[in-house]
Amino acid sequence: MGDVQETDLPGIGKRFDFETSSGARVGVIVHRTGRRDLLLYSRDDPDSCQTVLALSDADVLTLVEILGGSRITAHLTAVQQEIEGLAIDWIDVDDSSRWAGKTLAEAAVHTRTGVSIVAIMRADETVPAPAADTELLPGDRVVAVGTPQGLSQLAQELSGT
Repeated sequence: MGDVQETDLPGIGKRFDFETSSGARVGVIVHRTGRRDLLLYSRDDPDSCQTVLALSDADVLTLVEILGGSRITAHLTAVQQEIEGLAIDWIDVDDSSRWAGKTLAEAAVHTRTGVSIVAIMRADETVPAPAADTELLPGDRVVAVGTPQGLSQLAQELSGT
């Protein structure tokens, strides 16, 4: 593995840069919001970006899988087998969801789905172990633990479908 240089970007997040074996410089900016940008630097001017590609969460997951995420997938599969019937998922709250703007108590997520929301990632902050009076806001990403069926039900409800 090549040498990765990590740079703090105050107010933005972190940038990770490395040089490929062919001599190309590549970088990734991980924003505090979770957004990621893939950077390809110019060969003529290593301080200039030739291409900046904004990646959605789905793009990142696809790219990870293509580039070798199978090791991660294999590890997660092993963990899932150790804890039979338990799964974890990161689910976005859509503004069209009937639970957007409602508290966890009002949504009664655990009662209806058997799923526990163990954290909420919101803009620049994380709300660990959210209380019952915590509101689900559009754009939130919840970290949920439960059965695959319960997580599927919650994902449908939070997506507004």
